[in-house]
Amino acid sequence: MGHKKNSFPLLAVICMLVATSCNNKTDTSEDVAAFIIPEAPANFFGKPDEYLDWQSASLLNIVRPILLKYPPQVDEPKDRQMAMVLLDAVFHDEGAPHRSSVQNFHHQQIVTALDEIERTEVSSGMKIWKLYDMGIIVRTKSITVAFDVTRGYSSGSEDFALADDVLQKLSDHCDLLFISHYHRDHADEVVARMFLDRGKPVVTPPDIWAGKETHDSITHLERKAHEIQKLRLDNKQLDLEVVVYPGHQGADILNNVVLVITPEGYSVCHTGDQSLGDDFSWIDKVAEHHKVDVLIPNCWTTDPLRSAKGYAPNLIIPAHENELGHTIDHREAYALDYSRWDVPFNKIIMTWGESFHYNR
Repeated sequence: MGHKKNSFPLLAVICMLVATSCNNKTDTSEDVAAFIIPEAPANFFGKPDEYLDWQSASLLNIVRPILLKYPPQVDEPKDRQMAMVLLDAVFHDEGAPHRSSVQNFHHQQIVTALDEIERTEVSSGMKIWKLYDMGIIVRTKSITVAFDVTRGYSSGSEDFALADDVLQKLSDHCDLLFISHYHRDHADEVVARMFLDRGKPVVTPPDIWAGKETHDSITHLERKAHEIQKLRLDNKQLDLEVVVYPGHQGADILNNVVLVITPEGYSVCHTGDQSLGDDFSWIDKVAEHHKVDVLIPNCWTTDPLRSAKGYAPNLIIPAHENELGHTIDHREAYALDYSRWDVPFNKIIMTWGESFHYNR
């Protein structure tokens, strides 16, 4: 079992180095070695965990420059696809959230995104940032919307989670927060309070934090398929058009599927963990009622092809990959997005902290 877990990262590295060598015949062994963390003993006998720490850091050293050179795009170069597979190798490790290299990667990626959010003005279209799990930020010329943003404590590691001051800054630059359902990897009461304390709406299903003081301050829109509701944003002096579809995770968990129509007429739909087959009664008809520019589904949802046809979006950005608090078999690899979401619609695959500027 341990041998199998260790062999996949090594195989991924070999594939990456072979691909690089084929693309650039002038590469030397010194070029390749530059990616590998030099601080290592002659061997790791009796120290398997130290080896995995070293391997994780080396793999992330390979990934970082590739992600910078090849940002998210519909027509992905193979180098970027391989980088995503390498990330899967790092993250599909039971110890991943406790490894300093993974913690640092998460922190650096999100802080870089926050810096970009702080200085980005959007004149057309939508700028979309993907954070951890299904955390999403969408900005247009007039509004910035947050979905399912958490600190990352669902990973099971306090050192992996973001510091509160990072989320304080993020909430300063967003106008409202939607939370799809109560699970810890989607709903963070501390983050919700940050928005509420700033006079910014937090919209959730009716059962989240029931019985707590926070619950009384939350906005609970009606869960009605296809029906546009007006959400007043006093901090922006405008009414935002929102459809809250009555989604479910499994049979019993209320999960808001939110379609936001921005003042500029762009629309983004965030599905949370919607997965109940009965929800196809309205999913199949979404495109008959609304134009969806960008669909952000959980990557493992029921019948991706049928879902995609129901929403008929211009672009799909799968999310919820590599939730480190889940067991390995439910952690969901980026690599699976390429087969699961092999649908007749444009898609891009993104990791933590990356952004994409959408225009029609």
